[in-house]
Amino acid sequence: MKLKKWIQAGWPPVSAVILLLLVWQLAVSCGWVEGWLLPSPLQIIAEASNALPRIGMHTAATVRIVLLGFVLGAGIGIALACLLHLAPLLKAALYPLLIVSQNVPTIAIGPLLIIWFGFGLLPKLILIVLVCFFPVCMSTLDGFARTDRTAYNYMQMLGAGKYQLFAKLELPYALPFVFSGLKISATYSVMGAVIAEWLGGSEGLGYYMILQKSSYRVDREFIAIVIIIALSLSFWRLIVWLEKRVIRWNVKR
Repeated sequence: MKLKKWIQAGWPPVSAVILLLLVWQLAVSCGWVEGWLLPSPLQIIAEASNALPRIGMHTAATVRIVLLGFVLGAGIGIALACLLHLAPLLKAALYPLLIVSQNVPTIAIGPLLIIWFGFGLLPKLILIVLVCFFPVCMSTLDGFARTDRTAYNYMQMLGAGKYQLFAKLELPYALPFVFSGLKISATYSVMGAVIAEWLGGSEGLGYYMILQKSSYRVDREFIAIVIIIALSLSFWRLIVWLEKRVIRWNVKR
């Protein structure tokens, strides 16, 4: 039944993608577009098989830094949200600063981090953390604010303290919102890693794309783009899978 629903929902976009690829292939094969400027899908697939070992190494480097940065960013985002929720005065002081921090373009922060911390792993991790923590923090705070007030008042009447209310009611109630933030951050983490590798480094998909741009290898640029999309979707699906197993009572199957 699920497979049938998936097929019914998935065939329109899949058909659109197939049609686009056919038109793209036809345009290049008929000479309407120069192959060096826009390689055909078959050219890209052929080059992908040739460049697999090298691009596999760069993909592995990006995956490592994405996983580490995402875990750190998500952990900081959840911890900060809990702290701000439990300390209203601190929230009043820091909340506006959190909003302002997201108005600074990531591409503008990167060069500063490189100046301060060099070209190693640390500036890349900081950049990914900055990208990841905000959606998780804001979603978690929103979840705390939407706690069922009837249940909250009932537990207070039974004598539950502040931290009991937080652990037994507010935190479980906020879990769906936490996972909403995690799904956003999961896709942002890949983007943050690629930008960090653009700005400085010796490995990773961002670094690989810089090299191919200098060589005018558009086919290899497309290979990297496809891998980046696949990584983003894979991380998103991983969070969806975890959500279904952690908060079974709230996830629609």
